[in-house]
Amino acid sequence: MNIKGELFDLSQPVVMGILNITPDSFYAGSRKQGEREIIDRVWQIICDGGKIIDIGGQSTNPKSTLLSEEEELERLRFALKIINREFPDIVLSVDTFYSKVAKECVEEYGVALINDVSGGELDKNMFDTVAQLNVPYVLMHMRGTPQTMGQYTDYGNLIQEIFYYFSEKIAKLRRLGVNDIILDPGFGFSKTVEQNYELMASLRGFSVFDLPLLAGISRKRMIYSLLEINPDESLNGTTVLNTFAIQNGANILRVHDVKEAVQAIKICAELGKSKF
Repeated sequence: MNIKGELFDLSQPVVMGILNITPDSFYAGSRKQGEREIIDRVWQIICDGGKIIDIGGQSTNPKSTLLSEEEELERLRFALKIINREFPDIVLSVDTFYSKVAKECVEEYGVALINDVSGGELDKNMFDTVAQLNVPYVLMHMRGTPQTMGQYTDYGNLIQEIFYYFSEKIAKLRRLGVNDIILDPGFGFSKTVEQNYELMASLRGFSVFDLPLLAGISRKRMIYSLLEINPDESLNGTTVLNTFAIQNGANILRVHDVKEAVQAIKICAELGKSKF
C-alpha cells in the first residue's frame, strides 16, 4: 500500500487503533474529546504497537444523530491539529463518508487514508475525491445509513451479494484511477448477528479480489449479543474473532484494544512458522 509515496508493508497483519472524538460511540471506553485524552490515546496506540490511527468525528451508532459535514469537521480539526503537533509522523486514517471532510483532512492535515463506511453511497462525490487525492481508500459494505441499516438485512445470498457489491465498486474506483483499495466486509453494518458470523466464516473467500482486507469487529454487537454481555466485557470475544480473521486473510485489524490485537498477530505469526 502506498502511503504518502512510501510503501506500507502489509505482508504481516497490522493494527489500526480507533480514536473516537465523539460523545456517543457505542463503546464508552473509546470516546476521547479533550486535548489530554486525545494525546494519551494516540500515545497508547503507538506504544501498544498500532501502525495506523483511525480518527472518527461521527458515531455510526444507530442511536446517534447524523452530523453535518461542518459539524464533523469542527471536531476533526480540533483533534488533528493536536495530533499533527504532537505526533507528526503517525499514519492517520479518517473515518468519514463526506467527500468534503476527506478532502480537507488530507490536504490540510496530512491524513493518509480515507475510511468510508458507506462505500461511496452517502456522498456521490467520494470516489472522484479519493481519486483526486490519490490516497488509499477503505471500501466498506453497508446498506442504508448508520441510522437505518438495521432495516436492510434481507439478502437472497449474503456472500454473493457482498461480492457483487465489491466487484462493481472496485471496477468504478479502478476506472477513476484509484490504486490502493482496502476491502472491509462491514461487520455489524446492515447484518444480523447470524449474518455477521456467516460473513466471518466466509472471510477467506475475499482473497479472490487480491486486495488488502480489513476486519473491524472490535467489541461489536455480534459478540456481546451472542454472549449476553455488554461491550465493556467483550474483549475476550474480540480477540477470538481477531485471531480467526488473521488466520483467514485479514491484513488490518481495526480495534479499540491495540495491545491484545498485536499479541494475537504475533502468536499467529509464530504458529505460521511451525511445520508438523
